[in-house]
Amino acid sequence: MNKITEEKSIYIVGVDGSGIENLSQKEKNLISSIKKIAVPNRLLNSTKEWLKLYNPYFNEISIFPTDKPKDLINWLKELKGKIVVIASGDPLWYGIGRVLLDVLPKDQLYFYPHLSSMQIAFARIKKPWQDVTWVSLHGRDQGLLIKKLQERPNSLAVLVDPNRGGAEEVRQILNDIGLQYAYEFWICQNLGHKEEKIFQINPKKPIFGLNSLHLVLLLAKSSQITDPNSLPIIGIPDGIFAQHEDKPGLMTKKEIRVQILSELELPEEGVLWDIGAGVGSIGLEAIRLRPKTKLLAIEKRYGSKDLINKNSNLLGVKAELIIEEDALHVLGTKSIPSTLSSPDRIIIGGGGNNKIKLINEAVKALKKQGIIIIPLASIEAIYEIKSFLHSVGLSATISQHQNWRGISLGKGTRLAPQNPVFILKIKKNQINTSL
Repeated sequence: MNKITEEKSIYIVGVDGSGIENLSQKEKNLISSIKKIAVPNRLLNSTKEWLKLYNPYFNEISIFPTDKPKDLINWLKELKGKIVVIASGDPLWYGIGRVLLDVLPKDQLYFYPHLSSMQIAFARIKKPWQDVTWVSLHGRDQGLLIKKLQERPNSLAVLVDPNRGGAEEVRQILNDIGLQYAYEFWICQNLGHKEEKIFQINPKKPIFGLNSLHLVLLLAKSSQITDPNSLPIIGIPDGIFAQHEDKPGLMTKKEIRVQILSELELPEEGVLWDIGAGVGSIGLEAIRLRPKTKLLAIEKRYGSKDLINKNSNLLGVKAELIIEEDALHVLGTKSIPSTLSSPDRIIIGGGGNNKIKLINEAVKALKKQGIIIIPLASIEAIYEIKSFLHSVGLSATISQHQNWRGISLGKGTRLAPQNPVFILKIKKNQINTSL
């Protein structure tokens, strides 16, 4: 440790919900020897009781609340000598430590971190936390949480803002973006205190009566539903679908999925190819709407077959065939069974640099009067595709879809944008006899 500055030394000591009581003897000795102490209002009474018993300077002690950082900083700047600042958990993890380092000389500051609230929380529920994602909502925009949730982490710790509803704000956001089925929702309250409470809630029901000192843990569920009949007829929530752990969130969102299902003009029965099927969300929802339709799902990502089968079980449907291989290779080798070789409808969600070649093979295979739907994330691909279609005597309609989801904001609602998507729709008319 560096030599302590004699003019001013500020000791920032982290505590859990019990306050000073659970600190080490070294830290207790430090606090009991100092006359100037800053402490959060929630710990004010318990701190005074402890100081009365163990600090011989109790009648001379100056105690200052830390709940208003600007007032605390002004108080610290005016003082000399030794000062203790009581903080929550690790003061340098979303705590007062960062603020103090910004405005006070570093050689005046000495940190004594306690276990962070996240460490304690995961210890209580007996889960490893080395791969946990976390986000703080204290004075921060809700968009930070929404972005994290859209990435679909396996575990997410949320440091809530009690002034905006705490866990209730998180619950509302989870429902607003359709992930209420995807996570276990844990509340950890008064961690380290004798009145500590850790419990799981149903994210569909409002939360009342929480202490302001709490955080939320969201743990991804291995399966979300047991009864496919409980799902909507169309527009299944995004959170229902199982996803790749290494690439969560890479799926067609509900609003775009509904639009694509509409554009497909699904016949009563027929054959549907879902090329670049991802997690299978579009194709599986299509055959749920049209049970007599045979689905061929092609996706090259390793593990896709098992994942699509898992989502099939969740939705109560079954694909005719799932091929885990590069789509262009599958179409080029003519390895598709004859019962699936002439599709009525095709969705092309993948292809990458080979998209034109893939479209060419799809057009050749498509039945007369068939429809191909191609969702695109960028406008640059449209010109190349339209040029190819023109060369083979086809055209496409183009539509752009920008969706906004309402997110609860206090007593009101704000709109959070989703990525815009272009949808190309190709109809193979009888005129094109050469294809």
